[in-house]
Amino acid sequence: MPDPSNASAVPGADEKTEVLPETAVQLVEMERLQNELAAAEGRAKGHWEQYLRALAEVDNVRKRAAKDLESTRQFAVEKFAQDLIAVKDSLELGISNSAKADVASLVEGQTATLRLLAKAFEKAQIEEINPEGQPFNPEIHEAMMAQPSDAAPNTVLSVIQRGYVLNGRLLRPARVVVSAPKG
Repeated sequence: MPDPSNASAVPGADEKTEVLPETAVQLVEMERLQNELAAAEGRAKGHWEQYLRALAEVDNVRKRAAKDLESTRQFAVEKFAQDLIAVKDSLELGISNSAKADVASLVEGQTATLRLLAKAFEKAQIEEINPEGQPFNPEIHEAMMAQPSDAAPNTVLSVIQRGYVLNGRLLRPARVVVSAPKG
């Protein structure tokens, strides 16, 4: 007979819960998946941090390159400017001594100044266009007038003003007189 003192106890409280084999397999599988998920989340977090660092590094490189480019642009003219200062000094010296100098020494001074300027142009890779006797090229020449001549048509007869090219880019076209057929 059942014990009356145990009447308030929950029926089946003494019984042990049995885990069925298929439930155990599911629990093990769920635990494995949770571990894999935690590992994947850890890797994702690490990759996200690497991405943010790489993004910051790319931004720093971009800013550094922009700063270097700006610095290069600002100071690229510096050497050319220093060469031009020497030309200016030479011109000022010639003007200040012009009252007491003879014509030959003035010509010599101007020739020396022109050599200084030519050297500055050479260092800066500024090339002169002097197309006299060459065929007319509208890409680098500007025809100021056509003159009847025995020369082949569209030949540069004379140069009114020389042109200049900087690193293959036209700074100023050569202004020229072009031959025209005698008519």
